Amino acid sequence: MTHQDAISPARIRRFQSDNPKLRARDAAEALGIPEARLVAAAVGQGATRIAAHPDRLIPAAEKLGEVMALTRVAACVHEKIGEYGDYHPGAHAAMTLTENIDLCIFPSHWCHAFAVEIETDEGPRRSFQIFDAAGDAVHKIHLRPGSRHSAWAELVAELALEDQSSRKHLLPRAPVEGPKSRPDKRDVLCAEWAKLTDTHQFLTLCSKLKMSRLGAYRIAGAPWVRRLDPKAADTMLRAVREAGIEVMIFVGNRGCIQIHTGPIHELRPMGPWQNVMDPGFNLHLRLDKVAEVWAVEKPTRRGAAISVEAFDAEGGIIFQVFGVAKEGRDSRPAWANIVSGLPSCAEVPA
Repeated sequence: MTHQDAISPARIRRFQSDNPKLRARDAAEALGIPEARLVAAAVGQGATRIAAHPDRLIPAAEKLGEVMALTRVAACVHEKIGEYGDYHPGAHAAMTLTENIDLCIFPSHWCHAFAVEIETDEGPRRSFQIFDAAGDAVHKIHLRPGSRHSAWAELVAELALEDQSSRKHLLPRAPVEGPKSRPDKRDVLCAEWAKLTDTHQFLTLCSKLKMSRLGAYRIAGAPWVRRLDPKAADTMLRAVREAGIEVMIFVGNRGCIQIHTGPIHELRPMGPWQNVMDPGFNLHLRLDKVAEVWAVEKPTRRGAAISVEAFDAEGGIIFQVFGVAKEGRDSRPAWANIVSGLPSCAEVPA
């Protein structure tokens, strides 16, 4: 029996009751269990196991009206307020594309899901929470005061599974793809990089050469990449705010990538966190977890796609930021100017 299996649902509930202000992810970490195990402890007492596949969940979310969509990695939380809609299913990748909620979904990692209802002095807090096979959160949908709460009970009944156990087997967490490089393939990498016509082709190229995204950046060099000072993550956010330009901010895990397209208005640093606190969009970034930052250029049919990309100490990607290339809303020249002014990092990783 593993440590996480040894902790009873009753003990988990008691710990949460004794620590009511502790966020679910932090409570799970304190107990040494996956977050899904923490939520499952409340099955029958505010939580209901529901169908996890996005083909079931996203159409249900569309019926809730305005909600808050949340996608995160360990060092960054991305929150958008809007309505779900324009869902495009797919076996490998699915999408929902509305003005405010823009998601790329990988259904194979939507393994466990719960409808969660917590009673508070202000009324019930309701959410759909989706987890991967290891019990790590991939996406959450939080109802807001203006959501269609009248649809909640019916949707939960429609999505509820027969199995409502408070325990379920979880797989070990898959290792983070670290900076796997092939220095002997640098010339091939750079030659193929120059032939790209779409940014999505880059990961296919990395896979073909058996290296990771970060591993490719570490060996490519000019003109495709420039390693930046880790402080450039914060400098970049401040520069985007000051310039008043629109950018695209991507934060994603194995199961979901969430995208904000728009400007940044208000930054509120707090301890190690830098926080974007705008109407409809919040971003919470742990600056002390940013180990590497890279300025990256990839050729496309529409011109160069320039990004700033941050990675943690394990080589996991934290965020990507691009300029906006929409008709009548092209921020790429201003964005390129910001990126060119970001400080380089003199120290090259081994």
